[in-house]
Amino acid sequence: MPAFDRWLFDPTAGKLVFVLVGLVAIVIAVRLLRRAVSRAVHDDATRYQVRKGVTFFGYLAAVVFVALVFSDKLGGFTVAFGVAGAGIAFALQEVIASAAGWVAVIFGGFYRVGDRVQLGGIRGDVIDVGVLRTTLMQIGDWVKADQYNGRIVRVANSFVFKEPVFNYSSDFPFLWDEIMVPIKYGSDYRLTRELIGRVADEVVGDYVAKAQQAWQPMKKKFLIEPASVQPMVTLIANENWIEFTLRYVTDYKLRRSTKDRLFTRILEEIDRNSEHVGIAAATLNIEKHAPIEVHLTRS
Repeated sequence: MPAFDRWLFDPTAGKLVFVLVGLVAIVIAVRLLRRAVSRAVHDDATRYQVRKGVTFFGYLAAVVFVALVFSDKLGGFTVAFGVAGAGIAFALQEVIASAAGWVAVIFGGFYRVGDRVQLGGIRGDVIDVGVLRTTLMQIGDWVKADQYNGRIVRVANSFVFKEPVFNYSSDFPFLWDEIMVPIKYGSDYRLTRELIGRVADEVVGDYVAKAQQAWQPMKKKFLIEPASVQPMVTLIANENWIEFTLRYVTDYKLRRSTKDRLFTRILEEIDRNSEHVGIAAATLNIEKHAPIEVHLTRS
């Protein structure tokens, strides 16, 4: 009993109990606030950001609360904290690098939730940015084009210091893409260029004004030259066919569907003008050779 009494009335033990009660109260408050945000905010992006902010300030409040409670004890632990901190920093250098990467992502504008990025060789949409890891909904791999394959990938934030970060959507949410149409020799190449350009204006023409508007902030933010966002048709003649290449801008999430619409309309236009334009195909000509006679004699 005397030992229990000493522990019960020990100031340090009282502070530990107070800290425990305070941390429990902070956790309850954070959970209640997150639930209230989920009910009150209907926009997915805003709700996600507010919930993450509530969680961050909950962690910050917990650290400040513990520091204030033990403020009179911190001076005596300075040396011990220094030695322990050096050992922890060496053992957890990858964790510390990931936490530093999180700070760089949040304040450096590398990417944010909803962006399409490539990190550590993994391409996907960012669905969560944690203190240690970034979570991606992966695209591509065994699935062609920029389609989800169903895998959720978590990449350490330290990758932002080790490898390039490719962002498909942050400052300029459009991509340049190209399609090639082979036309056989003897076709009306002027008419072909005209109909491909007409189809491009019809399918991707709406993106031109939006892309031009999005490019203006890029010119102010970076030292970058003006870029043409108008659809462009170029021609190359090779030994097999006349190759028309259409270059255009499209939404970064609609590359595959845009190609589908372009090819469909181009084929429709070629069918309507089949007397003047024809799709080329690779052919193999087998030449007839003179017969070879073989005579066998019995020895």
